[in-house]
Amino acid sequence: MFPLAEHMAQDADRSDISAFLAGSREALDRLVLRHQDRIFNLCWRLLGDSGEAEECAQETFVKVFRSLKGFRLESSFSTWLYAIAVNTCKNRRNSAETRFWNRVLRFGQNSNEEEEFPEIEIEDAAPSALARMEERERHDSIQNAIDSLPHDWKTVIVLRHVEELSYEEICEITGYNPGTLKSKLARARLQLQKKLQGI
Repeated sequence: MFPLAEHMAQDADRSDISAFLAGSREALDRLVLRHQDRIFNLCWRLLGDSGEAEECAQETFVKVFRSLKGFRLESSFSTWLYAIAVNTCKNRRNSAETRFWNRVLRFGQNSNEEEEFPEIEIEDAAPSALARMEERERHDSIQNAIDSLPHDWKTVIVLRHVEELSYEEICEITGYNPGTLKSKLARARLQLQKKLQGI
């Protein structure tokens, strides 16, 4: 986002937050509409599943609604919102991993028990041109490589290179100090380079 546009968005956020705190539900609707696409995209990048991303985005805005009275207007609303979304995705991911391992352990204890796994739908990738197909394959390879990263590395890569946030914003969102952030980014980039060689 360009500096002027970002400044105007921050002013609009502050105005809508003040209006919401004064009792305007329409102001909250405007806040959600202004940020919902970016929050959904962030959740999708972190979780890799559109259904999970939609639920996490909705949960993020529910948390915002419940916590907005405690928001300090001198802070950046978008940075605060990103922090809530990142933590919501992290909790959802941890919860999903716990459920998965509980199923695996139960299955291992009772080998006669049949587990139900969802069917995998393979998208019909029949683009109209070879160039589009190659671009899609390249995009999928990059997304798969990002998905394979540890969650904390994936988070900083998405925030920095997909959402194009500053180091300061990412530190505020994640709670990392600048040295830790740079270290995680360097390791994540190196891992991605190894996975994407030849693409």
